[in-house]
Formats: sequence, structure tokens, C-alpha cells
Amino acid sequence: MAKDVIIALDFSKKEEALNFLDKFEGQSVFVKIGMELFYKEGPEIVKEIKKRGHKIFLDLKIHDIPNTCIGATKSLLDLDVDMFNYHAAGGFNMLSSASKVIKDSNKDVVTLAVTMLTSTDEDIMHEELKIDKDLKLDEVVLQYAKLAKKSELSGIVCSALEVPKIKEELGKDFITVTPGIRKVKKALDDQKRVVTPKEARELGSDYIVVGRPIRSAEDPLKEYIEIKKEFLGE
Repeated sequence: MAKDVIIALDFSKKEEALNFLDKFEGQSVFVKIGMELFYKEGPEIVKEIKKRGHKIFLDLKIHDIPNTCIGATKSLLDLDVDMFNYHAAGGFNMLSSASKVIKDSNKDVVTLAVTMLTSTDEDIMHEELKIDKDLKLDEVVLQYAKLAKKSELSGIVCSALEVPKIKEELGKDFITVTPGIRKVKKALDDQKRVVTPKEARELGSDYIVVGRPIRSAEDPLKEYIEIKKEFLGE
């Protein structure tokens, strides 16, 4: 499995996203299209970016009744994206129903279950989400990961901090995609559980998702290359 850096295109308009990609001088990169951009521009932004030769992680975090998720999955498969995700909290029936649709399609796509958002810490999990106070955050993430594997998804979205336990329990081939990456950990923004690219590599992450550190850089291409080298250990 090839490790990679996924650039989060957290823009509000098509023009902003495409102008940003112009800075990568024809390089093929892996990008994440999230709710903000997709809800504004719809499927056309996916088609345009695919046409430019980039890989796409469509980050819509599907979470609904199984039948609705089946329909949503079919729509996403028609867009020919490379990676998309579901909320693990939707449960086994939802995840496995979607997984069956993907397997029947014979399309080569990475499917993920979102465990705990990296903006969630243990206090939020216990006090706001009312998850049993006897459970640690990494235990809940592991349970969600086991649910994803049982549902035959490719892997999960989690913090890099949880990756070693996930790999130990579920195997090295179970994919981990990890947001919450910062060049320096003091730059938290709205993230709670963050690591550097080097730490993510050492912890065993397969993909890291990086947004603001690249988007806000004076030279995004240079920043991307530096982060990728640090993550890959080159």
C-alpha cells in the first residue's frame, strides 16, 4: 500500500479550489473534497478535479438508514472517486449494506468509517456524547474500527495517536487515514488530537490529511513537498 499526503480542499467556491490546484504545476496530487465545497458546487467539482488527473477523497461522512446509504453509495460510485467514508456510529447494518454495494460494483475504491473526530477529546466524549465514563477514547475508536472491519470496509479515519493499537488488533493492511496533522503541535486551530507528519509516520498512518498548513502557506507546493518528505521519511 502506497502511503500518501491528502490535501484538504476546504474552500467555499470552485474558483478558489481550482486556483489553488493551479499552484501545483501539473502534478497529480491526492485531494479531499469536503462538505463545504461539495454542497456548494456539487458533483461538477469532482468531475473537474478528476479531469485534471488528481485523486479524490470525497469526505461526506454518510450517516443514515441503510437504504438511504445504499442509494448514496451508488451515486458516489458513479462519480469515480478514489476514497469516501461513512460514520461508524451508523452501525453494522448501515456499513455492511453499503459495503455490499461497493463489492458488487467491482470498483477499486477505498471505503472508510469515521471513528471519533479529531476535534473530539475524552471530556467531550463523556460529557456531551454521554459515552460510558469507564471507556477511554482509544477504546471507543478501536470498537468502531472493529465494526468497520466486520462490515468489510477498507479502513477508518482516526487520529494518528490511535493507529498503533488499530494496526496491532486489526492488521497492517487495515487502512488508517489520519487528519489533525500540524508541522508544530502548538498550531492546533480547532483540533484536539494532533501530531506532526514525522510522528504520523512513526505511529504507522497510511495517509495523512493536511489542510491549513498547506493552504495558508506562502508557497503551497513547497510546503506540500516538505510535509510529504517528512511523512514518507525521505
